[in-house]
Amino acid sequence: MDDAQLSLASQMMDLGRAARTGAEALRLAGAEARTAALIAMAAALRQAQAAVLAANAEDLAAARRAGLPAPLLDRLALDPARIEAMAAGVEAIAAVADPVGRTRERWTRPNGLEIARVSSPIGVIAMIYEARPNVTADAAALSVRSGNAVILRGGSECLASSLAIHAALVRGLERAGLPASAAQIVRTTDRAAVGLILEGLGGAVDLVIPRGGKSLVERVQREARVAVLGHADGVNHVYVHASADPDKARAIVLNAKMRRVSVCGAAETLLIDRSIAPALLPLIAGDLVAAGCELRGDDAARAIVPSMSEATDADWPAEYLAPILAVGVVDGLEPAIEHIDAHGSHHTDAIVAEDPAAAERFAAAVDSAIVLINASTQFADGGEFGFGGEIGIATGRLHARGPVGAEQLTTYRYVVRGTGQTRP
Repeated sequence: MDDAQLSLASQMMDLGRAARTGAEALRLAGAEARTAALIAMAAALRQAQAAVLAANAEDLAAARRAGLPAPLLDRLALDPARIEAMAAGVEAIAAVADPVGRTRERWTRPNGLEIARVSSPIGVIAMIYEARPNVTADAAALSVRSGNAVILRGGSECLASSLAIHAALVRGLERAGLPASAAQIVRTTDRAAVGLILEGLGGAVDLVIPRGGKSLVERVQREARVAVLGHADGVNHVYVHASADPDKARAIVLNAKMRRVSVCGAAETLLIDRSIAPALLPLIAGDLVAAGCELRGDDAARAIVPSMSEATDADWPAEYLAPILAVGVVDGLEPAIEHIDAHGSHHTDAIVAEDPAAAERFAAAVDSAIVLINASTQFADGGEFGFGGEIGIATGRLHARGPVGAEQLTTYRYVVRGTGQTRP
């Protein structure tokens, strides 16, 4: 290991040790202190708007020179409205009930022991993300709310923006009397820093959360020596059942795809029942095309709407994050469920149906983190769930699933109260 590698390793170990100190301070601070810190962090973000915009302009210029695609540029870009949304998001998290110390369940044993399962922080979370500077604020705020220290490692594309946002957040923390070590950021773009985090920083890191593209998530899951809370691509479906209300179907499909195409909750495939496709699919397709969406259909869909391009095998599992939608005609509920199971990512899937039995069958059979009935997939968002915000959408089956808010960033322990009992 050369001097540069030794220096980076030393710096990262220092981050880990400081994070442990910050985690203990947060855990013991109490709910009111954590709330005060979040409110101060939001105020500091607003005050730092000019500095954040200037830093973001640097990132955007570099990203354009590097030829980043439009969806990534959209995720990277900040403006006054998005900075205000970040600050408002931190305030929304401040308004969420503090989960630390909450009694989840309590019972009394025949011997008189009273046992309580109590929420507690996980400890130190490492957040690794790509071209999403807003994640800096989301991750720091949710970690503070849940009593966890956080080590932030943003992508090189958003480093200047993330550093400016982080500086504001730390000013808010310190104004509220909490240490800067509660929310630290990795200041280098050296990929070796990620490797050191995945090794656990000498036992300092309790949980790693990746938020980004498939290659990032796969690397984290492959190399991590600590627990990972990951997600798959957002290959999300809207299935229009034969019983669907046509007006609802048109509005839901258009919103699910085109409200914002670059978010992980955007729909990527439309499935529609064969019995209603001749009448309804041209209307849905007209709405989408008018909004600027490219349609790629199977043979049956193209027979109804000939202007669609031909869908290939690569389209069905694709996460476009762009104004492109795959369209398939299916022979009813069970084939739709089978298609989603075969090609989806178990992220978010929706049915449009007036038949309650069909809707409930879909909800039971589609094993996705989020299943919606008669609502847009764009509601796959922690803020929309009432969590204040989210650190991502978990698609695994352990610990947390779906939007990961403050409560999902806690674990639990047992507090047992006795009156002198001894075990025979």
